[in-house]
Amino acid sequence: MRLDDAHVLDLHGVTDKAAFINRCVRALPLPVWFGRNWDALADCLADMREPMAIVVTHWQAYAEADPDGWSTAQEVFSAAARASSAGLTVLLSLGGEIAGSEDRTSAHPQGSDDPPAPPHGPAVGQ
Repeated sequence: MRLDDAHVLDLHGVTDKAAFINRCVRALPLPVWFGRNWDALADCLADMREPMAIVVTHWQAYAEADPDGWSTAQEVFSAAARASSAGLTVLLSLGGEIAGSEDRTSAHPQGSDDPPAPPHGPAVGQ
């Protein structure tokens, strides 16, 4: 698995649990029966059949707006990574943009109640 294959979980504009879960539904390969709660997220991530890397971007505003929710999200990621037999890695981006992330998160699927991700400028070096 290469970092180029990572799923980008862009939390730009996310301020509460509902928006966080909706963003996970948009960005991650979760099953259609996903229960939209913390336990279901942990279980689904731990049960992935292939190795997976998740790069979480723009998480700082969510961490500030909902510290308890962000703490729970970190616990969910940690528990899922420990329980995953296929291999799960969760990386927090400390700044900048992930090249190509706008292509992975800009679509606004039907049924999502959070706004589409804003367009991003070119990545550094482009």
